[in-house]
Amino acid sequence: MIMKKYLAEMIGTMVLVLMGCGTAVSLSCGVDTASVVGTALAFGLAVVGMAYTIGGISGCHINPAITLGVWLSKRMSGKDAAMYMLFQVIGAFIGAGILMALAPESGLGANAVQSGICVGGAVAAEVVFTFIFVLVVLGTTDAEKGAGNLAGLAIGLTLVLVHLVCIHYTGTSVNPARSIGPAVLAGGQALSDLWIFIVAPFVGAALSAGVWKVLSCKCNCEK
Repeated sequence: MIMKKYLAEMIGTMVLVLMGCGTAVSLSCGVDTASVVGTALAFGLAVVGMAYTIGGISGCHINPAITLGVWLSKRMSGKDAAMYMLFQVIGAFIGAGILMALAPESGLGANAVQSGICVGGAVAAEVVFTFIFVLVVLGTTDAEKGAGNLAGLAIGLTLVLVHLVCIHYTGTSVNPARSIGPAVLAGGQALSDLWIFIVAPFVGAALSAGVWKVLSCKCNCEK
């Protein structure tokens, strides 16, 4: 039963990378507004689809930043968190590998600091937008204060919004696994910039866990 959770995370992350990055490649994301909107929708819809497919098995994190936020919120064990992250990265490699077989010279939709954006700006963007995204995840999936069956839809729509804003700055990661798979296989600038898309999302996720802890505090915090 435990292994099913890890496999679900692997499959879910594979689908996210293949569908999201695949759409970015197919639409040449960044060339025009339509390509940005299409790519944003692809990532969001992939999350919605997977949320209602594997959510009941693993919770559908499919993102190490979300897993970190959930672990810091004491909703899962350290062992499960580590295994989730491992299988998410494996899934990202599988998704990127399939995309590479289909479009080997495409760049695989890998993240990189965009033209005209400084490294500091890219880091700030990934921290801020991961914070927002993971905060929505923690809030909507909270056992007492969450959105219940609507959580998957809320999370997916938030990811669409995050992509619409952030693609201009970093191509939008907010997910270390989504960045690792394509960057390692594509190489070049994507691999050089990869540290940003690992460190910044984890920082944003840690901040969101801290903020949600305050917002959801059951004690008489005001006293």
